[in-house]
Amino acid sequence: MPTVAEIRKKAAETAISKATAKAAGETDPKKKKSDDDDDEESKPKLGSGERFEKLKGTLKKKGAKSPSGLAAYIGRKKYGAKKMAKMATAGRKKG
Repeated sequence: MPTVAEIRKKAAETAISKATAKAAGETDPKKKKSDDDDDEESKPKLGSGERFEKLKGTLKKKGAKSPSGLAAYIGRKKYGAKKMAKMATAGRKKG
């Protein structure tokens, strides 16, 4: 039998996935679009900093107090601390 903490964690994960899907315009979070590969090709190259800047702008419009910090947090969650640090270093060298 699952514990209360496990049930709450599962409910939180479900709520987050539904909210993310709703923000992305998907109707069912379990269904993936068949043209996801095309989306990757149309996005700026990973590590260029363009995706980060776009995310910062979106977060700023939504009223985030620290859009850069929040974007960095999201990036670390998505790509991991090592990869995010490597991309940040590349961005500093580039700019």
